[in-house]
Amino acid sequence: LFPYSRKGAMMDNRFATALVIACVLSLISTIYMAASIGTDFWYEYHTLSPAENVSEAGRSIWEEFVSEEADEKTYTDALFRCNGTVGLWRRCITVPKNSHRYSPPETDMTTKCISFSLSDQFMEKYIEPGNHNSGTDLNRTYLWRLQFLLPFVSLGLMCFGALIGLCACACRSLYPAIATGVLHFLAGLCTLGLVGCYVAGIELLHKKLPLPDDVRGEFGWSFCLACVSAPLQFMAAALFIWAARTNRKEFTLLKAYRVA
Repeated sequence: LFPYSRKGAMMDNRFATALVIACVLSLISTIYMAASIGTDFWYEYHTLSPAENVSEAGRSIWEEFVSEEADEKTYTDALFRCNGTVGLWRRCITVPKNSHRYSPPETDMTTKCISFSLSDQFMEKYIEPGNHNSGTDLNRTYLWRLQFLLPFVSLGLMCFGALIGLCACACRSLYPAIATGVLHFLAGLCTLGLVGCYVAGIELLHKKLPLPDDVRGEFGWSFCLACVSAPLQFMAAALFIWAARTNRKEFTLLKAYRVA
């Protein structure tokens, strides 16, 4: 990766290998993180009751789901009833394509989604979901806001670290790789914080609005991608920092030996 350092000393193959592996891990974690942010399968609800129960009220459920006046309780109830999925940006439910009550329920279903607006992301959560007079639930409010902000902070830190890495390539020096490693470590903390905030937010929501007996909830593959991204960021950070610090120590010892 760097055939020669700035001082003209040959780079050890160990450091070059570590940097290549770190770059690959960084790239994979970035792809995973971007995919998890852009998809809608952070949490999934599976209704065990027959789909016929949804087909008769499909249009009314959808109208309530997309209404600008839909509060947290309204769209959460729709997610429970209609095999809903939730992402960081959108919520989706499965409803009949044809609103006619005699249409085949099993073969005429479609998934429809609506995006959370920016105001929705920063909207206050209430102690009793749907009851604006119950007071603000500060824990859920700030958990929701953090789960929206942290993934973008994580991606920003990794992109900034990549720019520093390009500068290191141009300078033929490993010293800036320490900064790249630190930024990847901070990105990993943000991703880990995102996962923790999301899990805590879901658990608190289900304490307020328990799942019906015929509904099963589980974390989806988008959530799993974020979970995998965090350790990849930490491993990349460790490799960047180790390669930069160890190479610097060996270069210092070599310089001292030459002077002696």
